[in-house]
Amino acid sequence: MSLCQLGQVKRWLAAGVVLALALVVASAPALAQSEQKDNPPKVEIFGGYQWYNPGATVPDFTGTGVKLNSAPKGWGTAVTWNFNKYFGLTGDFGGNYEHNNNYHTLSVGPRFMWRGDGLNIFAQTLLSLHRFSETGIDTHNGIGAVLGGGVDLPVSRKISLRLLEADYVWARQNFTDTNLTNDPSLRRPSFSGARLRSGVVFNLGGTPEVPPSASCSASATEVMTGDPVTVTVNTTNFKPGHAITYNYTATGGKVTGKDNTASVDTTGLTAGSYTVSARATDAKMKKGGEAGCNASFAVKEPPKNPPTMSCSANPTTVQTGTPSTITCECKSPDGVPVTISNWSASNGKLSGSGNTATLDTTGASAGTSSISATCTDSRGLTASASTSVNVENPPPPPPQASKLSECAFPNPKKPWRVDNTCKAVLDDVALRMQKDADARLEIVGFADDTELKKRKNLAGERAVNSKAYLAGGEAKQGIDPTRIGTRTGTGGGQKAEYWVVPAGATYDSAGTTAVDEAKVPAVPDHPKPAAKKAAKKKAQ
Repeated sequence: MSLCQLGQVKRWLAAGVVLALALVVASAPALAQSEQKDNPPKVEIFGGYQWYNPGATVPDFTGTGVKLNSAPKGWGTAVTWNFNKYFGLTGDFGGNYEHNNNYHTLSVGPRFMWRGDGLNIFAQTLLSLHRFSETGIDTHNGIGAVLGGGVDLPVSRKISLRLLEADYVWARQNFTDTNLTNDPSLRRPSFSGARLRSGVVFNLGGTPEVPPSASCSASATEVMTGDPVTVTVNTTNFKPGHAITYNYTATGGKVTGKDNTASVDTTGLTAGSYTVSARATDAKMKKGGEAGCNASFAVKEPPKNPPTMSCSANPTTVQTGTPSTITCECKSPDGVPVTISNWSASNGKLSGSGNTATLDTTGASAGTSSISATCTDSRGLTASASTSVNVENPPPPPPQASKLSECAFPNPKKPWRVDNTCKAVLDDVALRMQKDADARLEIVGFADDTELKKRKNLAGERAVNSKAYLAGGEAKQGIDPTRIGTRTGTGGGQKAEYWVVPAGATYDSAGTTAVDEAKVPAVPDHPKPAAKKAAKKKAQ
């Protein structure tokens, strides 16, 4: 390459760099809003300037080798069919001219593109037909390849500037038919050169850009005065990753917005329809970065329905002196606050607060007690309700077993004997049993420890002998023996106790033991000799 040619290339490159920097600065807003990033064109057509350095030595008509100079005069064009935003198929054609030498390439192959907000960067691998013409020598065609890439600057959806494309161009030519030289390197030389391009790219086809849009929705279409309304904005087709600002206005009420939601305070609004307007803005978009929407709601005056109330008692029937709990439930159909007051009772004393009260029936007369209360809402509307409690006199206490009398057994020789004093007591017991035909009698015999050491069944014999006097014996009282129970007690004492158990009552047998009358029979005052002996043996 001559110094003149080298200087020309430098001037071209310098001009290209200056132009690229100027375009980048001037087009910064457009770069940030590249419409090709997510919606690439279907076809891209490039046309522009091409500089080429063949990087080869070829034979001339004298048969000697000559190194080929750079060809600053040239043009290039390419057509790319995009299958998606990343991959396309490129057909490429270019030509350069330098004195008596002409260079043309026809190439085809895949291209890979990375699309950003401001720049598109591509790489390509092309299979080429390389055509070389030299004055005095026939035109030659060879097979080659083009490897390289470049940077495109989107200016609009339709046009991009190819700031720079740099490619490595390789080809193999065959000069064996010229018979100009026998040097193998000259008969089949390799072209290992480079080319630079810059120009304009026309973008065709692709899906039309869908403008941003927004939709508004209100949390409720009808509210009461004072109830809040939330408005939500949903946006579509805005650039991903870009910040969106929102602005809200309303025809009534106080609107407070945060991001894509706004709250409307309807306090003080009269009945009617109101509208909230929202506008979403993407400040980074050069054009079309706004969308608006509206949401409507209606305000209704609250109705004025009186409260509803009901009362209940637990329990509903009590005995005099037993309390009952009164519970009243009050609700407002309009949802306003309510209070319960003015408690009253027709029988008994009533005390309480809130929605519960207690009826004290101490001293109340038997009959029905009517309890009532009043519910008042915050607007002064009232409702009343009542319930009743049946007050009954308590039933008489259940009958109790009672100690009627007792007998002593002081005779040291016959400590089991019912003496005359005891018989008089038992006569009174018999009279009581005769008068109260439904009553039972429990006889409890006792004995001191020293007595029991000598006669172990003495306490039982005192009870059994008392029963024998009442159920038969000398007095022949005729009391049914099934009405008489015999037991022994603890704690000592030379006695027998007589307990009357009325019908329906029970005897507390704690501390006593039932007598097995089959083993402890009554002891007569004058037993027969044989009986004496048997009784003595049994007593032992």
